[in-house]
Amino acid sequence: MPVPEQLAVTAEPLGTAGIDRRPRRALFLAGLIITVVFVNSCLFGLLAVLLRPGVDFWHGLLAVLYVGPVLAIQLLFFSRPAVRLDTKLAKGMLVVQACLAYLPTLHFEAALSSLTTLAAGSALLIFRPRTGWTVFTVFMASTTWILWTYDDTWLGAVFDSISAFFYALVVYLLTWLARLVTELHQARTELARRAVAEQRLAFARDLHDLLGLSLSAIALKGELVHRLLRKSLDRAREELAEITGIAQRTLSDVRSVARGYRELSLDKESRTAISLLSASNVAVRVDLEQVELPVKLRTLLAKVLREGVTNVLRYTGVEHCEITVRESEGRVTLEIVHDGTAHEDVPEETAESLRAVTGEVSGHGGTLGAGPDAAGRWRLRAELPVPDQVEPTETALAQEPGHWSRIEARNVQWTLTVVFILFGLSALTRAFMLTGHDFWTALTEDTWYVVFTVGYLTALITLQLSYFARPNVRLRSRQSYALLFVQACLIFLPLIPLGSTWVSLPSLFAGTALLVLPPLAGWTAFAATAVGVVLIRIEYGTDFLGGFYSFASILNTGLMVFGLIWLIRLVTELGETRKRLAEVAVAEERLRFARDLHDLLGMSLSAIALKSELTSRIMDIDTKRASDELLEILGLTRQALTDVRSVASGYRELSLDQESRSAQAVLVAADVQVRLEIEHEDLPSTVRTVLAVVLREGVTNVLRHSKVERCEIAVRRIGDGVSLDIVNDGVENGRPKTEKPVRVEAAGSGITNMSDRVAGLGGELTAGVEADGRFRLRAVVPV
Repeated sequence: MPVPEQLAVTAEPLGTAGIDRRPRRALFLAGLIITVVFVNSCLFGLLAVLLRPGVDFWHGLLAVLYVGPVLAIQLLFFSRPAVRLDTKLAKGMLVVQACLAYLPTLHFEAALSSLTTLAAGSALLIFRPRTGWTVFTVFMASTTWILWTYDDTWLGAVFDSISAFFYALVVYLLTWLARLVTELHQARTELARRAVAEQRLAFARDLHDLLGLSLSAIALKGELVHRLLRKSLDRAREELAEITGIAQRTLSDVRSVARGYRELSLDKESRTAISLLSASNVAVRVDLEQVELPVKLRTLLAKVLREGVTNVLRYTGVEHCEITVRESEGRVTLEIVHDGTAHEDVPEETAESLRAVTGEVSGHGGTLGAGPDAAGRWRLRAELPVPDQVEPTETALAQEPGHWSRIEARNVQWTLTVVFILFGLSALTRAFMLTGHDFWTALTEDTWYVVFTVGYLTALITLQLSYFARPNVRLRSRQSYALLFVQACLIFLPLIPLGSTWVSLPSLFAGTALLVLPPLAGWTAFAATAVGVVLIRIEYGTDFLGGFYSFASILNTGLMVFGLIWLIRLVTELGETRKRLAEVAVAEERLRFARDLHDLLGMSLSAIALKSELTSRIMDIDTKRASDELLEILGLTRQALTDVRSVASGYRELSLDQESRSAQAVLVAADVQVRLEIEHEDLPSTVRTVLAVVLREGVTNVLRHSKVERCEIAVRRIGDGVSLDIVNDGVENGRPKTEKPVRVEAAGSGITNMSDRVAGLGGELTAGVEADGRFRLRAVVPV
């Protein structure tokens, strides 16, 4: 069956991506094509022996015994992708195959010379290029000598020699491409692993440059302040002010880096938009067309969507809002239209909020505008160009000199070109043979016939190589259908002037039809071509055996054409899929890094800044407590440095007990009354880690509220799960009181990170102001 035009690439985790069944189906189909082609090639020679006059049963059995082992070695050893060909066993099998291939010459002359083409093609698979082509040349030179020795005419020898070269290269290409499909499928996990490893190295460098120096400076200044407490309080106060400033700047840097490494999801942002607008009694219609975009452009569109929805909420009287994403003529467009109160100019607040994303959109060659449309509605429109191909992941593997896309693609292309040229030359030689003259007589007496035949055969091969054989051509298109019709005309229309001397390449049309047309139509065209050619041959006097040869030849070469082009396209598309899978793996690693960076370092840096301010206030009053606070600052700094290393190296398991004690110490230092109730016996490590992250981020949010006096933290077992509640009496950014907490769909990066982690375990995170005015953050996770 024809391969789909584009291989669908799913952004699934690397572990689940391994269930891709396309290579398995491809290998089955490739194996079927290889079997049919190789068996047919050997069958032609075997029939030539069996149908010879005077061949008895024993000679026929001897011919079968020669053909069987050679074909079995090819199909069961060299054509199996799982067999390693760079071993002594493979070289030994080649020697055995070659001996068995040349022995029939002693009994049957050149009738079974097709067996040597199998050995020649296998030599290219086993040896390195220089050695392989040398051995290939030796095999083909000896095969050509055999053909020229035993053929009756020199034109027949030329025809058979060209056919031998053609089949030998087909053996190599079909087998090598089928093996490459397997290798690419197996190597994609390694590619993704190396891409993630490279990304981790980049993370480590960024962390070292961004946080290492700052945290080290805080640690050194903390030790200095601890010594200055007994010598110079003024200097100690100055150093503490610097510690506070460093901690605050570093926290800001952490948040900016986390935002920069985080990939936004357009689908998720659209769901968030629906939630926010529906909560404001706005009727929302969202229509997102799935567009294959690079990570940066997807994130940019998500940013524009987030900012656009935020601006919608600033308008009064909004009742309806439409959000659409469309792709047309190589550009993707995002539009947000609503019926709120229109303004002649963009409001200053809106203009300010859109300025940053407008610059990003312009930087990618796009445009962004906002204003009232002809119908009086407010319209925000962002338009970006869609790259021709998804940007590849820049990995060392893809840049290596031996990477298949750099070397093997070139080898395949020129080898395929040689194959089709040989295919055309064999047809041209056949045309000379049909004239009944020698070469020079045919040129002088049948000039028109020769020129006409050369012309349309050249046009056929040129069309095949310049369009249908190119792996990046979109075959299911009107242009392809039109050129397939042109190809059919070039093949069959010469029948009208040439009649019985008609020589063409109908197998080109048969194989190409399988690629271009839908499966049912393709196989119908294939069968119709084969049957039609047989009927034409019989009409012009060919006997039944000649018709059978014509049918088998079209079946063989048609499947060759289809198999070669299809496998090359599949290899190309799988190569792009590997890059995409590596990109997905890197995107997941970036998201994990951003989440861990924010979760692990956010509270530590906030606590350092808070304790530095507290120490500065109390050092004149209570030197001992100030000293204790400084020791805690040093401990937090060392822990933050450890966290930096853990984020760069891998996932860190957090201790719920340790986080609860740290949370209590930080809140007490901020003059918040704390009540702890922790029950978490026998919890899985993943659940403990997620609850510890939620606790850390929740306490960080509590510290941002200026009016918090009391805070309750409770971890309880509930049925088959566990719950974590963080309740405080601070005002949550002026939010109105609600009857019950609302499910978190979107908020700051901290809330979103917590929600993602909890949802990843099948749990739910809610946050909101209760009826009594207290703010409750609640996470429920199944155990």
